[in-house]
Amino acid sequence: MQSPSSGPGAMWNLLPLLFLGSSLLVATTNADDPWYTDCPSNTNYTRGSAFQANLDALLSSLPAAAVASSGFAYNVTGAAPGQQAYGLAQCRGDVNASACLACLDGSARHMAASCPGQKEAMLIYDECLLRHSNESFFGAADTSVRLWLVNTQNTTEPEEFRSRLGALMGNLTARAAFASPRMFAAGETAVTPFVNIFGMAQCTRDLAADDCNRCLVSAVALIPNYCDGKQGARGIGRSCSIRFEVYPFYNVQAAQEAMSPAAAPVPGGGPINGSDHSVPRNTGSNHTVRTALLVSIPVAVALLVLLLVVACLCKRNRKPHKHVQIASISREDDQEMRSSESLLYDLSTLRAATDNFSEENKLGEGGFGSVYKGTLQNGQEIAVKRLSATSQQGQLEMKNEVFLLVKLQHKNLVRLLGCCIEEHERLLVYEFLTNNSLDRILFDPARQRELGWGLRQRIIEGIGRGLLYLHEDSRLTIIHRDLKASNILLDADMNPKISDFGLAKLFSIDSSVGNTSRIAGTYGYMAPEYALHGIFSAKSDIFSYGVLVLEIVTGRRNTCTQGSGPSEDLLTYVWRHWSRGSVRQLLDGCPAEGRRPQEILRCIHIGLLCVQEDPYLRPGMASVVVMLNSRSITLPTPAVPAYALHGRAATTVNPPWGMSMGRKGPIAAAQEPSINEASVSELQPR
Repeated sequence: MQSPSSGPGAMWNLLPLLFLGSSLLVATTNADDPWYTDCPSNTNYTRGSAFQANLDALLSSLPAAAVASSGFAYNVTGAAPGQQAYGLAQCRGDVNASACLACLDGSARHMAASCPGQKEAMLIYDECLLRHSNESFFGAADTSVRLWLVNTQNTTEPEEFRSRLGALMGNLTARAAFASPRMFAAGETAVTPFVNIFGMAQCTRDLAADDCNRCLVSAVALIPNYCDGKQGARGIGRSCSIRFEVYPFYNVQAAQEAMSPAAAPVPGGGPINGSDHSVPRNTGSNHTVRTALLVSIPVAVALLVLLLVVACLCKRNRKPHKHVQIASISREDDQEMRSSESLLYDLSTLRAATDNFSEENKLGEGGFGSVYKGTLQNGQEIAVKRLSATSQQGQLEMKNEVFLLVKLQHKNLVRLLGCCIEEHERLLVYEFLTNNSLDRILFDPARQRELGWGLRQRIIEGIGRGLLYLHEDSRLTIIHRDLKASNILLDADMNPKISDFGLAKLFSIDSSVGNTSRIAGTYGYMAPEYALHGIFSAKSDIFSYGVLVLEIVTGRRNTCTQGSGPSEDLLTYVWRHWSRGSVRQLLDGCPAEGRRPQEILRCIHIGLLCVQEDPYLRPGMASVVVMLNSRSITLPTPAVPAYALHGRAATTVNPPWGMSMGRKGPIAAAQEPSINEASVSELQPR
């Protein structure tokens, strides 16, 4: 059995065994008692000392401060070194204010009795936690699970239950760490028409997002060790906790509100007694709130009036523009685009920024038009995508991209700044990313050494988080449909951003599979069910992501390579070496310095799982993100990937779905043909 923690807290590893025999979680403890008590005996303080006075002030202030700050506060009291008291209070994300206050007040009262005379202590209840110390612990992640509580009732369909549970907890982990303002996520998934799994994940809000994710991933990875096949369990740690049951144990409506962006917490807690620390301050005083409102409301009204006056003046002074209808874009479409959330740029502004779209500023050209670099008058660099006037297909793609990108906000998605639809022009304005597109570096023998393993791993994980946002965390389910290396742009810090949403499709929450008679995308990245039958879903993007992962690891294009021997596509190449155990040869395109063999093998393994021919065998994006971040989860064995040729590769390689690519003999890796009914699309960085 794998130990969930080590070091001084290793004694707590024995506790899970004490609870395996209980019939229900609720039977293990009284509701008024803490689930977990931690008070090391080697941190005694002197009664009547300055530290005790500071601690008493801290514990009396934290409950009210937490309630006033959306259920979370952290503070430090005292100024003298060695006598300061640090404290943190937090309630579960779905708990209302009155229950939160009651739980924290009770915890503060019980602290002295549970851990008398201790400088360091922590109590964790069902609805809240309270922690204090004589040293700062804010932002320090403790990824160990201190206690497991297990429902001993077995599941009736363990395999299906295990699969659904893994996907649910992986999704909740990513949401709590990267998408929820309260670092709290709860949700459910159906196992059968009569059985649902309800799950929850939460971190203390002093953690960074990556630390929260690491803590939750570690906890989820231990589920098979302690509660495999069980109907419910709870893992409790200092920095995070998880829980799942076959019944709703949380307030569903309150949980949804807690996960919404509008639930972002106001700054909570702060230094008391004049101590100077960079901790948010909130005394919970009604007088302070009243004063802030009296000052802020008139200022806000004045600013609103000023903005209205400026808007009216700008509208009055703007010169009318003549608009010419092009192809299938109607006046109604133009009006809809104008009413969208995007910022409209003047054509004259963009012409000046790009030197009237000069050839010197052209970054690339594809089936939908050209991309130009520009510089606005304020010095801001932009990339302008100029839609071809002869491409009717492209104009529809542009409209789709505008409506999509103005609604999407994620650090791993390219940011759309605005658009222009004046005269005969249709233009998209993006942020300019200085390091161009991934394919320009990854497949260039002279530059691919710039991408060490650590950077490649970060790019793989960043693309995964962006795709997870599109599939599950944005307001709609979004299928990209053209994920490839040239559509991954890199910013100044080499952070990846997914671009080109012209082919993307939106779905409602209840519908996530579509069918089309017009196949659009890029050969080599298209899933077989999409290329052959026009069926696309999130699993289609998973296939493309798997191909992209294998490209990043190996430094080879997915199209057929030309060397001393017969040409061979990437999936055949990787599978041949993987199945023979000769994976070392797959790493020729990755610099030897900084390689981590186990992490590289794991990424190849995950990439092969993503390119399975059967879409149901491909993992969901939430599961992929969890697998990338957890080294303790055992991965299933991949089958032969789609399109992989058995035996030796032939000199003529055509797509196995029966369509000829119009080439004979070895296929060079110069371009990736995109099927867009216009031309070959190989857009350069924007």
